[in-house]
Amino acid sequence: MRYRVVRALAGGVVMLGVSGLLGACGALGGNSGQVCSDTKKAFQQYITQVRSVPAAEPAQWGQATQRLATRLDALAKEADDGALKKALRAESQRLRAAATTVGTGDASQLSAVMNDTPARLGKACA
Repeated sequence: MRYRVVRALAGGVVMLGVSGLLGACGALGGNSGQVCSDTKKAFQQYITQVRSVPAAEPAQWGQATQRLATRLDALAKEADDGALKKALRAESQRLRAAATTVGTGDASQLSAVMNDTPARLGKACA
């Protein structure tokens, strides 16, 4: 039962989060537009991964979340814009912290991160 609740919460939050993520990512100059677009793709891939994880195996959620954090670190290194670098690194740190708890079946921290991500990264990509 606990895993079903966690899965529903995490899945719903992830879908909600990506729907508003980086809506204006193509409007930037330099490589920021590409980095923002790649960030959006990374979140979409994450959603696909999380949806395929069996409900009784939350450790796999933690692994997928950790991979997303690693991808955001790589994107931060690519970014020319300082604000975008900072935003991507901050989200990476938040995701790493959430990966630990979601891996044990507690999605509350992941939920908080995913609820705030669109606004934080959206500002950096606007």
